[in-house]
Amino acid sequence: MTIQCRECRAGLEHCHGTVIHHVRYRIECTEDDCTTPEVVHTFRIDCEAVGCPCGQSSTGRAAI
Repeated sequence: MTIQCRECRAGLEHCHGTVIHHVRYRIECTEDDCTTPEVVHTFRIDCEAVGCPCGQSSTGRAAI
């Protein structure tokens, strides 16, 4: 049994991190040195899930 993921074994470009989508900023990955495109990430979340306030307006309503 191997501890490598399926993509690692196949030699496919991928990232084990999670892409965080920000309302006002560029996307970021939880892996420090990630250079892979957004599309090859398996996991994606909105920034509010990690407590980022960039999606909130100064009046307390969420930005659209």
